[in-house]
Amino acid sequence: MPDAAATAGAPQPTPSRKTPGVPEKKYKCQFCNRAFSRSEHRSRHERSHTKERPFKCGKCRSTFVRRDLLLRHDRTVHAKDGGVPLVSEVKRRPATKQAAPKTAPPKRNMELDTATLEQIEASSDGMVDLETAAMLMTDFHHKATAAMAAQENELDEAPVPYSPDHTTMFDTSVPYLSGALPMPQMPWDTFMSQPVNQPKAHSISSNVSSSQDSHVSQLSFNSGNTAQPNQHQLPPLMERYPSGGDGLAPGLQSLTGSMPLSGPGTPNGLSPWPFMTGPVSPVDYRRSPGPSQTLTSPKAPQIQSDDEYNHIHEQISKLEIERSASGFQFQSRADINAYLAAYFNLFHHHMPFLHLESFRPSETPAVLLLAVLSIGALYTFNQDQAYRLHIGSKVLVNEFLQNKEFDSRKCPLWIMQSTLLNMAFASWSGDGKGLEFACSIKSLLAQMVAGNLYELKLRTDAREGALPTYEAWVEDEGCRRTYYAVYIFFGMLTLTYNHTPAISFNEFESLDLPSSESLWNLQVSDEDSWRESLTSSTIITVREAHDSLFQGDKARYSAFATRVMINALFLEVWYHKRSFDALQDVVTEYKLRLALETWEDSLALCEPETIVVALTAPHKGHPLIFNAMAVYRNTRARLEVDLKPVQEALRYHGPYEVAAAMTHARDRVKRSQEMIKVVQQCFNCIEIVALQGIKSVGKTCATNWSIEHPLCGMDLMVILSLWLYRLEHDEDPATDEELAMYNKIRNLFDDDSIDSNLKLSTTVARLWGNMLDDVVVWGISKLMGDSFKIYSEALVGHEDEMGQRTSPCTSTPTMSSQGVVESLEIETAF
Repeated sequence: MPDAAATAGAPQPTPSRKTPGVPEKKYKCQFCNRAFSRSEHRSRHERSHTKERPFKCGKCRSTFVRRDLLLRHDRTVHAKDGGVPLVSEVKRRPATKQAAPKTAPPKRNMELDTATLEQIEASSDGMVDLETAAMLMTDFHHKATAAMAAQENELDEAPVPYSPDHTTMFDTSVPYLSGALPMPQMPWDTFMSQPVNQPKAHSISSNVSSSQDSHVSQLSFNSGNTAQPNQHQLPPLMERYPSGGDGLAPGLQSLTGSMPLSGPGTPNGLSPWPFMTGPVSPVDYRRSPGPSQTLTSPKAPQIQSDDEYNHIHEQISKLEIERSASGFQFQSRADINAYLAAYFNLFHHHMPFLHLESFRPSETPAVLLLAVLSIGALYTFNQDQAYRLHIGSKVLVNEFLQNKEFDSRKCPLWIMQSTLLNMAFASWSGDGKGLEFACSIKSLLAQMVAGNLYELKLRTDAREGALPTYEAWVEDEGCRRTYYAVYIFFGMLTLTYNHTPAISFNEFESLDLPSSESLWNLQVSDEDSWRESLTSSTIITVREAHDSLFQGDKARYSAFATRVMINALFLEVWYHKRSFDALQDVVTEYKLRLALETWEDSLALCEPETIVVALTAPHKGHPLIFNAMAVYRNTRARLEVDLKPVQEALRYHGPYEVAAAMTHARDRVKRSQEMIKVVQQCFNCIEIVALQGIKSVGKTCATNWSIEHPLCGMDLMVILSLWLYRLEHDEDPATDEELAMYNKIRNLFDDDSIDSNLKLSTTVARLWGNMLDDVVVWGISKLMGDSFKIYSEALVGHEDEMGQRTSPCTSTPTMSSQGVVESLEIETAF
């Protein structure tokens, strides 16, 4: 009879000897030929066919196939709720025992937690994976150690241990041994330049004392009549933070090593204490809770030997790029290494979708290598060679796309990455033809992302919730980061040129947000340590982060995810302002404002980092946070002011047309209470430049800042100059709030840096234009710089015209009596 039963339960009729100790697999799947020894295992397996997810989180909308995945989700994602267990978990746990009085307790026996046993039972096919086993063994070790210490009366109340993502790791009812002591807070303020930290004539806060108001009310709009200087007056604007020399950006002094900081460097993880251990906050590079790790700055990949260089040269020579790209010539090994260093030291941190640990120049496809080198050549100011490398990469991409067997679903990741870099090169080149090329393949790149995303979902579902190996995770995370990089790039096209987005938010809603840069650049020694690092990181989906922002709940994610979420909010504001019901839909606008405020508040919860970036920039954290704040300011301004004509004029790359659009946009800038809040965002933008100095920023921002900053700042500076112009020329007197804001802006500038014959509105436009075209990497910044300078000349022309209409004996009027200008025609300046 046992033989008959074994035969009935086997998938094949052939009789076989039953192995002792192996349970009989008599529960067959109704969709395939797999069999299981327990019915619950079969039910769990069949969910992979039916896509059923019966385990629902009681705190969000997430659903799961297995209960252990739900438990892990609750302990990581919802740790901010105070470690409150799920309702189902409370019912299955035994009642919490009352604490015994503090006397010498008898020797306690270790009790097995039923929830722990159930977690083992819920694991795949009755087997415990490495992650669960490591967690349970560590938990058992802590409990045993705590029990021994309690027996000897050597432990008092101990702090609850926290993981690097601030979540409780194990049972909080057990007193665990304390770990390493945290480092004291570093005295960053003592290393800042004294004039910046001391009280200044201008203040970030919009509140001004009554004494200041009384002084401001007498302020003349003539730039020659300035506010009274004080003992904390800032040094001259143009020479506040002088650079180390008159050469190019200091980041180019040593491309293959760490880049020196010019002037009083921003305090970060590498300065002033290179030996400081982490992790650190990506927002301000101060130490965050977590295990002590040495802060690192990954080095750029290089060609290490002549054999590698010869191999690359041979592979590219076989492609015969010279036939389609005239003048193409592969550079020397030293030049290639310089381009690689420039890309990974200056550009990569703003769009980190390439994996540094696995990037090998000799093993990288030629099309992607040429795209990387083209941008690296731009940052070394070798525009001619950059253009040839860009053309070479474009030729190879076109040959691949024109292949009859091309399928967007099966498109290699490196083709998507090469296309993205080529589009970025062309879009910000300052040439109208380059933008036309980018627009022509935008939809194709979006289709490649959609097809590749579908394949990623299939790979993820095939794991049935199991943790990926390190190699599999790097592949999947590289795909996700590339998708998000394309999503951000398309958002910048919308922000700059008012192009309709090619990718919607809904395509990513179930996708995990990018991990921290520390996890992305982690050097893995074994799979066990890798699984531990992965499970200790907080990674949530786009939908979870989106819902949290619109519900007013702060969310925790990485610096890259912060940039992704502000891009999503910007596009939602863009869609809202383009709808016909935007003026009447006050509910949506209120929700958008709430989401933006919550996003800003969530910055303090960013995932800690051990990767720091040594760039000369006026921020105190990761460049992705710095870039995200630029988009945030632009998004806040767009809720009030729509400069659609300026963005559309920028498409055709004519500086006179752009300047004319700026001038004619004056009617879009109103004087209101809400507009003062927008001007505050404009003030925050120009204050960054003013505190560093126009000359210093002009020489360093092209290489050390992302191109996103001048693109986001263009709208803000147009709004600021037009608001100042209206305030200077409107007939209506200025309010106290407007006077206070004007005083803050005016005190950013010194008498030596301002022409006494110019108004403040003209000064802002002219200085911004001079900063943009001082040192140029991307041609679009030169175009914007020329446009701002022409625009400032237009404002001067109107002021001269108005001055001819007034009596020469009339003194310069104050705010309360300034006359209004009936028309502002830019042709007078041309």
